[in-house]
Amino acid sequence: MTAAIYAARARLETLLIEKLFPGGQLMISDHIENYPGYASGVSGPELSAQMREQAEKFGMETLLAQVESVDFSGTERVIVTSEGESRTRTVIIATGASARKLNVPGEQALQGRGVSYCATCDGAFFKDKDLAVVGGGDTAVEDSIFLTRYARKVSIVHRRDAFRAARIIQERALNNPKIEVVWNTVVEKIEGNHAVQNLRIRNVVSDEISDLPVDGVFVLIGAEPNLAFLGGQVAVDESGYIIADENMRTSVPGVFVAGDIRQKSLRQIVTACADGAIAAMSAEKYIEAMK
Repeated sequence: MTAAIYAARARLETLLIEKLFPGGQLMISDHIENYPGYASGVSGPELSAQMREQAEKFGMETLLAQVESVDFSGTERVIVTSEGESRTRTVIIATGASARKLNVPGEQALQGRGVSYCATCDGAFFKDKDLAVVGGGDTAVEDSIFLTRYARKVSIVHRRDAFRAARIIQERALNNPKIEVVWNTVVEKIEGNHAVQNLRIRNVVSDEISDLPVDGVFVLIGAEPNLAFLGGQVAVDESGYIIADENMRTSVPGVFVAGDIRQKSLRQIVTACADGAIAAMSAEKYIEAMK
């Protein structure tokens, strides 16, 4: 949406193609306290709504559709969606990333019934319950601390014998009396009749199988870039994130990138906004050069 604000303000015809709702991961963030200008914090949906209103004020149009494929081979880019084709000179890819799943039995069947991928979205539903968090990075450990606001106990299930999270976050978690860490362990199965009741877990060192009774499990093991629709038309790194230079230019001239789908060291709202602004300005310069 920041790209749309800058592009529309530059008097470019700007179309935002969105599968579900403008805002992406913003829409599942309950409280944002590190975005500049909001000293008391702001909810994701509120910030998203303000950005959308701002972009629309400058002339952004929105198409709610699923992008099925693209063709970047010609000067005119073709975007095939569930609502038909769109043709344009430049494209900014800002499709972000989606939560990575465990892909174990019971996960899909119990999604939304105790299986969650967003602590800030669903934590409040588990007041005085026993929870498990799967993962060992910054998000997993930090969200485990967040979940102790509601839960009676939080068990962090981590496949290694040490966290990958920042040291200060680790210290907070390990010193929290509500948090217990289950080291060197993976989830084999998520069990429950109508809701999550138990995790079947395996120690990767001893191969011992055991049960971990819980009322909910938060799977926080990273994200996968949303780029299947691209069909390999732009260069990506070994993890599947789009490679771009400091001007957000991809390997295809006239195709730019912004946000979490880009290869970068920090994936935050503020960095996504910066990417969007740069991508829009680069797109404007590209169009001017064509003229």
